[in-house]
Amino acid sequence: MSLSLKKHSMPEQDPKVRAKNFDEVALGYSEETAVAEAERCLNCKVPQCRKGCPVQIDIPAFITKIKDRDFEGAISKLKEANSLPAVCGRVCPQESQCEKYCILAKRGESVAIGRLERFAADRSLEKGEAVQPIAYAADAQKVAIIGSGPAGLSAAGELAKMGYKVTIFEALHTAGGVLSYGIPEFRLPKDKIVQVEIDNLKKLGVTIEVNAVAGKLFTVDELMTEEGFGAVFIATGAGLPSFMDIPGENLNGVYSANEFLTRCNLMKAYQFPVHATPIRIGENVAVVGGGNVAMDAARTSLRLGAENVYIVYRRGEEELPARLEEIHHAKEEGIQFRLLNNPVAVLGDDQGWVKALRCIKMELGEPDGSGRRRPLPVEGSEFELTVDTVIVAIGQGPNPLVQSTTPGMETNKRGNIVADEETGATTKPGVFAGGDIVTGAATVILAMGAGKKAAVAIDRYLQEKRA
Repeated sequence: MSLSLKKHSMPEQDPKVRAKNFDEVALGYSEETAVAEAERCLNCKVPQCRKGCPVQIDIPAFITKIKDRDFEGAISKLKEANSLPAVCGRVCPQESQCEKYCILAKRGESVAIGRLERFAADRSLEKGEAVQPIAYAADAQKVAIIGSGPAGLSAAGELAKMGYKVTIFEALHTAGGVLSYGIPEFRLPKDKIVQVEIDNLKKLGVTIEVNAVAGKLFTVDELMTEEGFGAVFIATGAGLPSFMDIPGENLNGVYSANEFLTRCNLMKAYQFPVHATPIRIGENVAVVGGGNVAMDAARTSLRLGAENVYIVYRRGEEELPARLEEIHHAKEEGIQFRLLNNPVAVLGDDQGWVKALRCIKMELGEPDGSGRRRPLPVEGSEFELTVDTVIVAIGQGPNPLVQSTTPGMETNKRGNIVADEETGATTKPGVFAGGDIVTGAATVILAMGAGKKAAVAIDRYLQEKRA
């Protein structure tokens, strides 16, 4: 039998149907498809794919288990390195990480590592995973984690397994961070995936305190001096939205993508009228930006009833930073791409509501510091796009609350915490940080990798302190 140079395709909902619902778009591999895809793996002696994995999963080993139909062995192998495989199988950019290095990619398409990870994780979740609570020592040390996103959850799981009593402090009313408030239901189901993973952590013995705003209710110093935590890991993410700084951004009907997606995901606007969430979508929506968050906001707008949804992006299609899969799905669903256009003003009516977005056409010049060609305005090319909602998705930065209330902890000019890349150690003894609060907005798996490294470093720090 000759080796197929193409991945087995992932079954998906029909675009016309899914554009009207919040059910998951990708439906997952069947057992037979998963085994057939696993058989494409060459099981290389020096597996290059592992180079691209921030948490160093033994990729050939878990794929071999699937090939042998040892599905329990596959999930066990995955969980040795990755505490959230069902999440990563869905939202990781495998094409620029593990799959990028797959030897098969030199001749055709890589092995579908992400789809196989999802298959193994989903099969385990469907069967119901037995989680053994940890028997903590009487003198077990306490570790505090601020933030319950991917970095915080990853660190919590690792530290709990090492025997530390872990408490996660989450500012919002639901744990999960960006997994809960940022990524839409149709890409990452909350009850089926995210909540199960959080419940599994609780079964291990991790305590999660919600509505606990660090920097307001308590400081990092108070956790260590008054509450008895031996170390603190800060994983507060990048939740402060950026705006365009153009006229009209304060009009009614202008949202940051953070606010828009939080209202939809966390406040369940997608279940209106069961949940009467304050969110207004008109007939025509402009989403400014070209990343995954922009695609999420655009596709969510469509599902909330918008008739026309535009992606307005100042560069061309080749420069779009979103995953190819997300762009492909958006196009299939009818999202309209207005590329090489840059907003210069939001226009409003006499009631203070958005009525149009004024844009100028752009052309690409020489590459800038990012390596992408610099967009330059075309003189005299301004035009108006009739819209009643504008969603700004041009990036986000660090919320300064924890940093501003933690003396002795260095931050950089962008407000991110300065931390050692390998250990997460900050300039303040006993305080560690990782994920987007250190790197700026990045991927789920990179944040998880940071949480994992920090857990090892925290263990070393506390053991040395105790010795």
